[in-house]
Amino acid sequence: MRFTVYLPNTMQVPAITQSWEHALTGGDIADVARRAEQLGYSRVFLPEHFLTPTAHVELSGNHYFDATTAQAFVAGATSEISIGSMVTILPLHNPVIAAKAIATLDWLSGGRAQVTVGVGWLKEEYDTIGVPFHKRGRLADECLAAMFELWHSDSPSFDGEFVKFDNVAFGPKPIRKPHPVIWMGGDADAVLRRAARFGDGWAPWTTRPEELPAKMDYLRSQPGFDDRPFSLFYSLAVLNVGREHTITNDPNAQFGQSAQQVIDNCGMLAELGVTDTWVNPPLLPDFQAYLDHMQWVAEEVIPKVG
Repeated sequence: MRFTVYLPNTMQVPAITQSWEHALTGGDIADVARRAEQLGYSRVFLPEHFLTPTAHVELSGNHYFDATTAQAFVAGATSEISIGSMVTILPLHNPVIAAKAIATLDWLSGGRAQVTVGVGWLKEEYDTIGVPFHKRGRLADECLAAMFELWHSDSPSFDGEFVKFDNVAFGPKPIRKPHPVIWMGGDADAVLRRAARFGDGWAPWTTRPEELPAKMDYLRSQPGFDDRPFSLFYSLAVLNVGREHTITNDPNAQFGQSAQQVIDNCGMLAELGVTDTWVNPPLLPDFQAYLDHMQWVAEEVIPKVG
């Protein structure tokens, strides 16, 4: 199993974020990424939103970055670790510009870009930006197809409902072949079908652990899945986050203090097919305790589960 780090203070969602995170700077976040790299974690993640309706601020907060810009900052502070999003709300991006931004990140970082594609849930965010919310699934599929055409083809051409281009050149291509690592985030069957067609991995959010094997069987049965290497990301932290970022207070959402409890939870996930996880920390007093927890996981858990 591979272990990731969800970068602190890249969102301020009460269901996950701890109060001491609010004081962290960009330099502190870069320090976490460098420390994760030194400790042998596989990748770091950060989320994305462009705005938050005031009615949702209490549960969702309003502290988010443009994912690709923030990933580029983190990539510049590191040298080996993969730099991921969780998630990039792809339908809110122009696919040509998104393809360029992600390819730029991948090229400059030496092939370390990873993108988890999501379609979001905030209709007001779509309405404000002027993107049709109820077409977001179709938009995501077409955006991915258009981006793949730009990344893969020497003479890219695309004629879709939302995206059209022809007689164009696109470079530089991403370093990683055939393209940067793409995961799909979400729980709906449409997400699983999208992952089968386009994805290198799946990151569910509200799916229960015991449902994972059946969901993966469905994914593998879909058109487009070709038995390529495929990741399944799951952290028990997501059990504490319900729809619209409500707090579920699930007793399984926080790991116990003992290394064996964490190892047992990770082993349970691995038996269900999980390949990547985040060991979310318990309630901690400060930033140094968070760094100490990262090191504790690296020394006491990863060697026995990774």
